[in-house]
Formats: sequence, structure tokens, C-alpha cells
Amino acid sequence: MSTILIEPLTPEAFAPFGQVIQKEGANHYPINGGMTERYHDLARVELGGVHPRPLISIFRGKPYELPLSLRLVERHPLGSQAFFPLGDLPFLVIVAGDLSGIPDVPRAFLTAPGQGVNIAMNTWHGVLTPLHGVSEFLVVDRGGDGNNLEEHHFDVPHTVMMQ
Repeated sequence: MSTILIEPLTPEAFAPFGQVIQKEGANHYPINGGMTERYHDLARVELGGVHPRPLISIFRGKPYELPLSLRLVERHPLGSQAFFPLGDLPFLVIVAGDLSGIPDVPRAFLTAPGQGVNIAMNTWHGVLTPLHGVSEFLVVDRGGDGNNLEEHHFDVPHTVMMQ
């Protein structure tokens, strides 16, 4: 069993796995007669496969406790998957690179208030992991024909914990 220490979520550290969705550093400009500020093009929605279409959903997740025993990761070979919290509670984002069809050693990131993520197409990741109470998320992902879910169960679970 290996131990994975949780890192703060930054755009640079998360770049190999997708994009951090946040207002900080984003291209923005006023619209609607100056009454609204638009933070533009925060993530790259990827849609592949047969007859793809974007889905917008709301997920409500129950909290997990740390240390976390990580037994499962999944990936979506036909589309990206974005999670943006509808509240201010932090959540855990677990991702891993690919080693010839199986996940590499996972990394774990803790979001700050106002941060979400867009996990790139075909990127191994953990399940939705709120930490401090039931949390709701706006989720943008792919619908359409084809199997868009692959799961990997670790023979020996990883332990995820705070530094």
C-alpha cells in the first residue's frame, strides 16, 4: 500500500490531467450593459465517439473521511468531465496518468473555494469526493452512443491523507 499526500490544486500542477476552473487569472469582460462580468472559456469540453452531445447535470455527493482508502479509479474515453461546486466547501480531486492502459500512481488535490476541475478525456480519476458535508456540483460531461466508462480496481488500495 502506498500513501498519497494531498496537494493544493493549482492550474500548473493539474495541467497534465485537465484544467482548473476558476475566475482567478481568467479572461473576463463585461456584458449585458456592464451588469455582468463574463469569465470566458474556462475549460475545454471534449466530446468524442458516435453522436456525442454535452450533458449538464447536478450531482449531490455525500462526504468521505480522511484518510481515504483509494480502491477504484475510472476514466471516460469519449469525453471530458467537469465538476464545479455549487457551494464553498472544498473537495478532493484524485487523478492519475496512464501506463499502457492502467493508472499510474495517483495524485490527490484539494480545491479552494471557487475552484472546480475539468478532467480531460481518457484521464484516470477518483470518484466525486466531497470532504466536509453533502455537496452539490454542476457537472458537464458527454452523452451519446458508446461506452464512456472504464474502471480500474487497485489490487492494493492507496491511502490518501493530508500532508
